[in-house]
Amino acid sequence: MLDVLIVDDERDFRELLHIILKRNGIKSTQAKDGFEAIERLKEKKYDVVLTDLMMDGCDGMALLGHISEYYPNVDTIIMTAYGSIENAVEAIKMGAFSYFIKSNDPQEILFDLKKIEKIRNLSVENQRLKDSFIDQGVMLESNNVKFVRALDYAKRAADSDSNILILGESGVGKEIFAQYIHQNSPRYQNVFMPVNCYSFADALIESELYGHERGAFTGATDARVGRFEAADQGTLFLDEVGDLPESTQIKILRNLENREITKIGSNKTVRTNFRLISATHKDLKKAIQESTFREDLFYRLSTVIIEIPPLRERVEDIPLLVDYFVRQAALEMKKPIQSIEPALRDALYNYDYPGNIREMKNIIERTVVLSVGGVLRMDEGFKLSPLDDGSPNQSLRDIRQAAEKRHIKAVLQQCEQNYKQTAEILELSVRQLYNKCNEYGIGHGI
Repeated sequence: MLDVLIVDDERDFRELLHIILKRNGIKSTQAKDGFEAIERLKEKKYDVVLTDLMMDGCDGMALLGHISEYYPNVDTIIMTAYGSIENAVEAIKMGAFSYFIKSNDPQEILFDLKKIEKIRNLSVENQRLKDSFIDQGVMLESNNVKFVRALDYAKRAADSDSNILILGESGVGKEIFAQYIHQNSPRYQNVFMPVNCYSFADALIESELYGHERGAFTGATDARVGRFEAADQGTLFLDEVGDLPESTQIKILRNLENREITKIGSNKTVRTNFRLISATHKDLKKAIQESTFREDLFYRLSTVIIEIPPLRERVEDIPLLVDYFVRQAALEMKKPIQSIEPALRDALYNYDYPGNIREMKNIIERTVVLSVGGVLRMDEGFKLSPLDDGSPNQSLRDIRQAAEKRHIKAVLQQCEQNYKQTAEILELSVRQLYNKCNEYGIGHGI
């Protein structure tokens, strides 16, 4: 929520603006002139200053100059009468966000404030993404030929607005690749909007993507902007796109053709300009043959296809990733780690990682949590099974499922059967965790 400072020598006008802003959920403070505004700015941080242009003593232009010099992160909107519009335009050149003519509808001010809030939110999100990208940069370092080739494809594809489909097993880092593409694209200064299509029930996914109007369905007490609209000018990342229901697939195909969406409960179309990146661990060609995924949507999504190799095919990268996740977990949990027991290091280096990077991260986090005296050790609750320990008659899928079941049971035990906490560690929704437990026959009594 924005915090606004209203500066005007007309008390009635200040009070009117204060009431209007309050009714729209915007907090505001008043100052009767530029001098008082300067004192207010010393006392507290404001997001926006709404200032009259013509005031005795310290006028709006002088206040704008002071704000520009000492408070560059504060936006200023100049309020003016008809006779001083030229001065208001000059104020825009000096750095004011916009100007408001006092005889106009106050809705114009609300519109500008919403625009400022949106820009600020996008800026915060963009900085968060940049920080995250810097932290995850080591995860894009590799000595593996397949991975380096995939990264090269991603960087070359980033320059265009072509739709990209990222393929790879669960946990290989598909979202990190999508962020990498976004950061290397012309849209890097705008929002990166991820959506996990698997984490929403079929009945809710369209509301999440398209948004809805107030009263569109039971429980829709407020209007909501969907992810398609929120990703305007940025990048929309549809993760696990293979899990979209068929009805939603049809709608998305139409949206990609005309770049228009319609909110649930509305007849009005909204134009949106986004770059689409999709990802899935599923075999979409098989899904097409089984009529669970539309062939026309597949071709629309897959102008460029990037396939990320699983971690078991990147054995040369495992030592680097192990050291990275140990450092990261130690920092996040404030538990300095001095060394790793040789037996544990050998196990970590030789493990198959059926859950890929995500599984490695969770394993190392667990060992850091259980560590004593700054040393990571093997213990009874932590066992790994290298690939060559499996039966030669088992498929890779059987081995992966066995390892996944083992890991889920271990984390559930660690969390004392707290499904919410377990889901957070495994980076799953609670619904996904319950589905996994049902699939593997894992009950509450393990």
